[in-house]
Amino acid sequence: MAVHAHPDDESSKGAATMARYVREGVDVLVVTCTGGERGDILNPKLAGDAEILANMAEIRRAEMARAREILGVRQEWLGFVDSGWLEDYRPENADKLPDGSFGREDVATAAQPLIKLMREFRPHVVITYDEEGGYPHPDHIQCHRVSVAAFDVAGDAEVHPELGAPWQPQKLYYHVSFTRSQFTALHEACLAAGLESPYAGMLADWPAARDKGDRVTTRVECGDYFPIRDDALRAHATQIDPDGGWFRTPLAIRRQGWPTEDYQLAKSLVDSPTPETDLFAGVRKEGLV
Repeated sequence: MAVHAHPDDESSKGAATMARYVREGVDVLVVTCTGGERGDILNPKLAGDAEILANMAEIRRAEMARAREILGVRQEWLGFVDSGWLEDYRPENADKLPDGSFGREDVATAAQPLIKLMREFRPHVVITYDEEGGYPHPDHIQCHRVSVAAFDVAGDAEVHPELGAPWQPQKLYYHVSFTRSQFTALHEACLAAGLESPYAGMLADWPAARDKGDRVTTRVECGDYFPIRDDALRAHATQIDPDGGWFRTPLAIRRQGWPTEDYQLAKSLVDSPTPETDLFAGVRKEGLV
């Protein structure tokens, strides 16, 4: 189970991992917390399109349907309303978010539909964002809080028995994306291929506090599935410029330079020494899948 804040997040974080596991026979469910209603049009080719802006919720739902099909995953909506972007957001500033938005929901209450899904789907592994949301978007931070809350109580029969029979996922992971080591490897791969690197300026200005590479416990080899990830990203046409930064480096260089997607093992109820190469390490050993 991969829990995400908005439609398109599933395609930019862990998509190749999911595509790999689906094609190895794993049942994968993406949970999307909000509809992305307050998202901007980030594809400059569509910017200013009044019809898209007027129908953003419906369009993003259709984009999600297409990405879901490409990845081969199942998908459920939690039904919360996008909070929109708030500069320098912290959870203690949630009162500045729009009324009725996801970021303003009580965490214990907002976790209930996710507890229900966990008990119905019965995942062994749950993936979400770290305490900073990966980046400090209100919905990403709330997604983290809700995911951890649900993980911690889904297996407790005394907590919300009305939400179904208890089920305890065995491992909780956080995505770790855009580390300095990743961009350094891609930068060097570009130079080795005789290409101009799009990462040079980024690396020169990289703030030490931004890097979370030391958190990585688990690297999943999934370079063969990067083309599927790219197609899923392009399905979110309002959010992804097909000629933009996601695709600036040739696919072959990306697969050569950094062929993994990376995670932090945050909680585990099985013996799974790190570093790992499989999200189901320990779970398979115990014969739980």
